[in-house]
Amino acid sequence: MSDDMTYGRYLALDQLLTAQHPISDEHDELLFIVIHQTKELWLKQAIAELEAAIDLVRGDRLVEAYKGLARISRIQAVMTLSWDVLTTMTPSDYSAFRSVLGSSSGFQSDQFRAVETLLGLRGGGVPGPLTTAFAIRPSLWDEANAALARAGLDLPEAALARDWPRPYQPSPEVEAAWAQVYRDPHRWWELYQLAEKLVDIDDALATWRHKHVLTVSRVIGMKPGTGGTPGVPYLQSTLAKRAFPELWSLRTLL
Repeated sequence: MSDDMTYGRYLALDQLLTAQHPISDEHDELLFIVIHQTKELWLKQAIAELEAAIDLVRGDRLVEAYKGLARISRIQAVMTLSWDVLTTMTPSDYSAFRSVLGSSSGFQSDQFRAVETLLGLRGGGVPGPLTTAFAIRPSLWDEANAALARAGLDLPEAALARDWPRPYQPSPEVEAAWAQVYRDPHRWWELYQLAEKLVDIDDALATWRHKHVLTVSRVIGMKPGTGGTPGVPYLQSTLAKRAFPELWSLRTLL
């Protein structure tokens, strides 16, 4: 290690701390920028963890995948807490600089959509380069189902060799196979623990969406979003999304 390595140089703080460029003179615009840049950094880490976890599940190294999956749900929790910081910005504060945002919107975040795509939520919005690249590969849910089949449980071919970019359609057969795992967790312990880690992630994503709706509603009410979406109504329409739908529906069968 170089003796002249410093904290600032290692973290590239000169670049990082000069990457905030408020357009207005309003105090709260800096907060708005910092929160959204921080979210993008956490999304970058979540993508790295998801790619690693997908590779491990594909290789049937399920226990090794647990750590990264647990890390993802904790990253999601930190991102959700950041909404509480943003809500210290009142509607009047936001209105003072909102016009400088133009048509920019979090809806345009390629990294957020890439996370959804890696999890298994596909076909929504306008994909960016990351999302497009990930959409042609099996998702985490696709790989989890493939691992289930390799373990000897019955899954339909449609769930194992599907058109990856198309939205996933829940399957009664997939639900029944995962229900078997939950009925005998000791026999299928590794798959059972994998499923619960996936539910943790889905739960955290739903919590993030819910807090997003509340925050936007608190700050702009029912105004349209800057990116052309309907704002709160659009966000509310996403609340029912689940990346691993059969892991939720199977609970009714137990």
